[in-house]
Amino acid sequence: MAIGYVRPARPGEAAEIARIQLATWRTAYRRLIPRQVLDGLDEATMAEQWAEAITAPPTPRHHVLIAVEQAERDHTVGFVATGPADDDALAPDEKPLPDTVAAVTDMLVEPRWGRRGHGSRLLSAAVAMWRADGFDTAVAWVFEQDPATRRFLTSAGWAPDGEARALDIDDLLVPQLRLHVLLQDPDVPGGDGRDAGAPGQGGGAAGPDADDPDGAG
Repeated sequence: MAIGYVRPARPGEAAEIARIQLATWRTAYRRLIPRQVLDGLDEATMAEQWAEAITAPPTPRHHVLIAVEQAERDHTVGFVATGPADDDALAPDEKPLPDTVAAVTDMLVEPRWGRRGHGSRLLSAAVAMWRADGFDTAVAWVFEQDPATRRFLTSAGWAPDGEARALDIDDLLVPQLRLHVLLQDPDVPGGDGRDAGAPGQGGGAAGPDADDPDGAG
């Protein structure tokens, strides 16, 4: 288990978040997403989008957190972005979800830093944040052909909620299913935020020793 912590992202870290996102997608999703789509992603544009998400979030309940591994120097190794469930969180023809439902937009740990507890710390910090923001449920879309993320979330108490969809990516339909978790469940890690491992707040990873996520949305 690595020594690490989770904290809010800073504006100057947008480029690093974009780099992690692009590197992870190109590694973890190379068999799911057409190569020309992955090759066509522009890291600079992604960095601009992350900078806006960090500096000008749509609501106070939108957050971007990063995971940091502590060594001779700190390394940013992953991130999670969340907010109130919006249209992107819905299944086809589904009515809007209540404002007490949070959604994971992205949750990624760069593969070379996987299986070191960073995904668990990110998820624990997100759960504590959702509870503080007044959410009672959280949802996340995962690719059907991404067993690592599904295993990671289900090991932390998440379960399918019966909804499914297929993303049209360059004329290729990629199926997804939605997982959810009830945040008032005391067995869901993250109740007091200490498992987030922030400096001065204790440490350790939340939940079981599961795989770190390649992606959750």
